[in-house]
Amino acid sequence: MRPLAGFYANAMPTMKSRLSISSSVLPPTAMPRRARLTLPDVPLHLTQRGHDRHACFFADDDYRFYLYWLERNAARQHCFIHAYVLMTNHVHLVLSAEEAEAPAGLMKAQNQRYVCYVNQRYGRSGTLWNGRFHSCLAQQENYLLICQRYVELNPVRAGMVEHPADYRWSSYRANAQGAKNSLITPHAQYLALGDDFSQRLAAYRELFHGALDPTLIEQIRIATIGNRALGTTRFAADVATILGRQSVPAMRGRPRRTNNSDGLQGTRKKISK
Repeated sequence: MRPLAGFYANAMPTMKSRLSISSSVLPPTAMPRRARLTLPDVPLHLTQRGHDRHACFFADDDYRFYLYWLERNAARQHCFIHAYVLMTNHVHLVLSAEEAEAPAGLMKAQNQRYVCYVNQRYGRSGTLWNGRFHSCLAQQENYLLICQRYVELNPVRAGMVEHPADYRWSSYRANAQGAKNSLITPHAQYLALGDDFSQRLAAYRELFHGALDPTLIEQIRIATIGNRALGTTRFAADVATILGRQSVPAMRGRPRRTNNSDGLQGTRKKISK
């Protein structure tokens, strides 16, 4: 997979031809669904849950099948997976994509393939997933590695294992221990952790010595469920400007002044395989 092109501030006015704000056409009486925030080359945390929180994976072969096709569908859609975890009843991914509509294309192909497999294997019918996936744009400088920790620590928070390395169906062993995993494409923020492979692994493991702050966990959950921008005030403002819509909930009263300058302009090199 070739590296993604840089995301530069002077390209922002021309990005709209590559942006995706997709929502289905609903009858006038129906409540419209909130369109997803997606931008080319900007990391995305997404989650897909099982219907009514029921199990989606029932045997080891199910996890293997899902990962096998995730790698292939990601390549077809030019998506780059940085981290993942497959839980019993839901999935988390951290990814980047060359085109804004690519994550939706990836998940459509992936979900269709996996549902057909499960229905055929277990003699069932009907839906498996709880509607469409939820997602949030993540500012790479401040939140990408936090999102990766959030995802790979999921089995620990769920009480399934004591350490993320003990869980087979996540990207932790690849990102922290150097296990071979062709599905994973390191992000530039990950590569910046060290000058060589060993240094990056050690630095990444250091990130997991403590639990994530509960405030950060809640912030990620709210942004993902609400399809919001996860980052600084400047980052959210840049996203809103490009997409022409709110990227965070509207605030009451006069907005506070801020000198935060960490916006999309800081996003340069993205991914190296």
